[in-house]
Amino acid sequence: MSHTPGVREAQKQQSRRALMDAALQLLEHQSFSGLGMREVTREAGMSPAGFYRHFRDLSDLGVALVEEALANLHGMVRAAFAEQGDTDELIDHAVDVIADHVRRHPAHIRFIARERFGGVRPVREAIAAELESFTDEVAQELGSQSNCSGWSPEDVRMVARLYVDHMVLTAAALQEADAETAELIIATARRQLRLVSLGRRHWTSG
Repeated sequence: MSHTPGVREAQKQQSRRALMDAALQLLEHQSFSGLGMREVTREAGMSPAGFYRHFRDLSDLGVALVEEALANLHGMVRAAFAEQGDTDELIDHAVDVIADHVRRHPAHIRFIARERFGGVRPVREAIAAELESFTDEVAQELGSQSNCSGWSPEDVRMVARLYVDHMVLTAAALQEADAETAELIIATARRQLRLVSLGRRHWTSG
């Protein structure tokens, strides 16, 4: 009996998911450049031929992992910056968003932290492109706020990039930390972001 298109699509997505999960599992103990296609398919319980129904090559799989790893974080952090209220409260919320994301997606954060400057160029470039897009989104939110009134677009983007880089570094540090160290990292991140916010209030764009 032939499967309906809906069932076939669900099976295809399930197989794709299995390959991505297998890669993330294997990447816990190695870099992406050391990953092999047969290794991934074996971990996913698939034949090597099945890999090419979903990805052109391992780099294509890596780019898909990058997109997945950063997609959810984009929306959460953008929403945190878009909120109105006390600056300290907004900073606390933004840091809490990062910490919660690391707790729920440790494999994704580990992958981004390790491969951001890794040896596989398409993956490295995909991460850079996603972070540039992330910076543009944060800059758009910051540019609409009163304390950036009169700033040049270049300066708004500069401070947005500070926030993005800080968040990525904080996430990477949290991914490696035990509970006690994580509390220290979170407290330090909040203080550092407050320092950036203080600088924003006194910055003259020009």
